[in-house]
Amino acid sequence: MSNHNETSTFAQQLRSDPRLAEAKQLILDAVADHQRNIVNVRPASPALEADYQQMLDGFGEIRGGKLYFPYLSSGLGNGPFVELADGSVKLDMITGIGVHGYGHSHPRLVEAGIDAALSDTVMQGNLQQGPESFELVKLLTQKANETGGHLAHCFLSTSGAMANENSLKIAFQKNQPANRVVAFSHCFAGRTLALSQVTDKPGNRVGLPDTIAVDYIPFFKSSDPAGSTALAVNHLRWQIKRHPGKIAALWMELIQGEGGYYAGSPEFFKALCAVAKENNIAVIADEVQTFGRTSRLYAFQHFGLDQYVDLVTIGKISQVCATLYTDEYKPKPGLISQTFTGSSWAIIAANAIIQGLIDQGHYGVDGRNQKLHAYFQAGLEGIAKRHPEAVSGPYGVGGMVAFTPFEGELNQSKEMVNRMYHAGLMSFIAGSDPVRIRFLMPLGSVEERHIDLACQIIEQIVEEMSSEA
Repeated sequence: MSNHNETSTFAQQLRSDPRLAEAKQLILDAVADHQRNIVNVRPASPALEADYQQMLDGFGEIRGGKLYFPYLSSGLGNGPFVELADGSVKLDMITGIGVHGYGHSHPRLVEAGIDAALSDTVMQGNLQQGPESFELVKLLTQKANETGGHLAHCFLSTSGAMANENSLKIAFQKNQPANRVVAFSHCFAGRTLALSQVTDKPGNRVGLPDTIAVDYIPFFKSSDPAGSTALAVNHLRWQIKRHPGKIAALWMELIQGEGGYYAGSPEFFKALCAVAKENNIAVIADEVQTFGRTSRLYAFQHFGLDQYVDLVTIGKISQVCATLYTDEYKPKPGLISQTFTGSSWAIIAANAIIQGLIDQGHYGVDGRNQKLHAYFQAGLEGIAKRHPEAVSGPYGVGGMVAFTPFEGELNQSKEMVNRMYHAGLMSFIAGSDPVRIRFLMPLGSVEERHIDLACQIIEQIVEEMSSEA
């Protein structure tokens, strides 16, 4: 039996119990033994297909619509590979639109889950949190400020949408009576009532009441850097003149995710931020999809915007989401609060993932993120040279990669995504006019050989579809 002493808690004594270390290693060894069979794409097992289809049909009926992919995991994967409950194996290069961005059944995450199982609660939140939450907010703020940022505060939340909502509330409260937001055309912010207004997708607002006023300005065009920058600045100034004292925030999605993987430039963003600062407008960087995926942990650092950003939101790969903000934008008590901050597993996993990406050398101009992007880019460029009628691009930054299939026609793009899925490669669409096919690599486990396999499947489907045209 452990005895209480003044230098450690019972919980610390539990975690240092040698029986736990032994049990943890046995679990990790068992997972690794079974992972060894998941090393390539594989079709479904005929003996499992009927039961699998019954599950899919039943799930679709209860949720009120079919799943986008006929995908139900078996509960085991191996880095970029994931086994489904029908026995098939997919190469997951979309990772739940970035959520599973470290890889499937990664030992770091298995270990985080074991540690979470030893916690006294499943969830952490408003009244009760653990030291792992403190460690996470320390890590996030430290890394956010290491190149000149001033994001002194960090509030954890359960979803990217909630992180974004919190940033809007903070900006509105600080800059009241200003009640408008300026965002980029084709941006995506989320699907809540307020964020559906910010998101530039009218279809997402059908049947919904108006909540906040949003004005749009054009995004950066790499084909005309100076011209598109001047145009956006002029539009912003015009909106400020049109609504004097009414614009609370400039909402910046630095790399448009749902919009098609269009990236801005440092000069573009700095010019807009300067205008915002002149007019006491909060600068919000929405990094729910970009966090962890560029040459720096934060995309605002990748673009050199440290001195400009007032609020930053993160999510997806971080498991737990967060809103970071400066002292100037510290909210009044009661404005932001949540029953759930997140599950203990998600919080512990967030620490493991972020530290893992740092330790594995993912950041810097020659970091793994940039190298993986260059390698994937070269593979797609090779396909585009051999099949210029079917593939153009690639696009994106770091761990975000996309290409335009068949001139970006919607139905063909969806067909290609579906065919690649059945051939073993998971991707997703983005943008409109043109539609692109995008990838969010599992950064913690992807290697060049996995990118080679992805390109092999892409070219196989391109050749099939081209021959049928």
